Amino acid sequence: MSAIYQERRDDRRRALVAGSVGNLIEWYEFGVYGYFATVIAARFFTPEGGSEIEGLVKTYASFALAFFFRPVGAALFGRLGDRIGRRPVLVLVIALMTVATALIGALPTYAQVGALAPWLLTFLRVLQGLSAGGEFGGAVSVMTEFAPPGRRGLYGSWQSFTVALGLLAGAGAAALLATVLTPGQLSAWGWRLPFLMTLPLGLGALWLRLRLDETPAFRQEREEVTPPAGEVVRAIALGAGRIMGWAAAGYTFLVVLPSYLQSSLDASFQQALVATVLANLGFAVTIVPAGYLSDRVGRRAVMLTGAVLVVVLAVPLLDLLQDTGASNAAKGAAVLGAGAVVGLMAGPGPAMLSEMFPTRVRYTGLGLAYALSNAVFSGCAGLVITETVERTGNVDVPAYYAAATCAVSVLALLAPGTRRAR
Repeated sequence: MSAIYQERRDDRRRALVAGSVGNLIEWYEFGVYGYFATVIAARFFTPEGGSEIEGLVKTYASFALAFFFRPVGAALFGRLGDRIGRRPVLVLVIALMTVATALIGALPTYAQVGALAPWLLTFLRVLQGLSAGGEFGGAVSVMTEFAPPGRRGLYGSWQSFTVALGLLAGAGAAALLATVLTPGQLSAWGWRLPFLMTLPLGLGALWLRLRLDETPAFRQEREEVTPPAGEVVRAIALGAGRIMGWAAAGYTFLVVLPSYLQSSLDASFQQALVATVLANLGFAVTIVPAGYLSDRVGRRAVMLTGAVLVVVLAVPLLDLLQDTGASNAAKGAAVLGAGAVVGLMAGPGPAMLSEMFPTRVRYTGLGLAYALSNAVFSGCAGLVITETVERTGNVDVPAYYAAATCAVSVLALLAPGTRRAR
């Protein structure tokens, strides 16, 4: 019995590591892209004499386009994952993500190849969007299907925790380069290094996934009856609504914040990165405890707490950041708290989505719910916020955006759910 228990425990550990490592790489890259948005705008989207704000808007448009290919990837890879297994599809998506990300670091700029440069970058972003769409559903399926009874919230929270680790790693890489390189060096070639670093990281993730076993639930899924299409579609829509606030507030506070602080509040690149690191630290600290707590008191209770807090606190938070009389300590505490509140939604989120779908359609269903919500409310966050602030001059737009989406999530979380899947 002890040998069997040890074998199962080893399988669960491998599932946690192999499932979450791809997510770490994905969000590391998306974080790096967001943190270097102003540099990328200048190198790829701003011809000589062009407007800096116009270049930034185009950069976020490319960012958003990648997100809109996530649902395509979720449907394509999710269908494969529900038919042939989680493991082979997760191997495929990590390989695609690694190659596309590393190639961004080798792209020629607008000054070198003209208008071809933004198109090449956008093409690679599309490939990233496809692979990212196939990543979440498979990874969460693996982690929650290997989880022991009563531990899905804890196991699933590690998927969200690696979002924080990825964003922190991206912020750390950006902050390190901004410290050791001159602004000229950073703009000329330093921005390439974080993207190229994805290659060894991806090879390590690929090795881990090749050693992963198929999940017990998938091996037994032929015993299940495929649910009606209408039930699956309803679950996808409801799941997307429930994580809408997590998607929008998360990207607003954790990724868009650096460019917003620089373009709207005249913060330096270093100041913006420090604020982002603090927000991501707060995010990381609460994710796993929130997932653990959701195993005790329920997913909805924990996620509702986070969503309601964003609705109440988003505007006061931004007002504090804009207050020139406020101390740096107070502003730091504010962004730390903002990240922590998002973590309350992100911790239970993966397990909640997993439990909304039976095994036969889980990879596809939860992947589509997550991808659709992120495509609309994360991918468009930078574009919507930057463009709206530019047109209206209202610097409170990020707070309104985060609060409004979290208000919708409150309603979705209060709505009757689907049956709990095994």
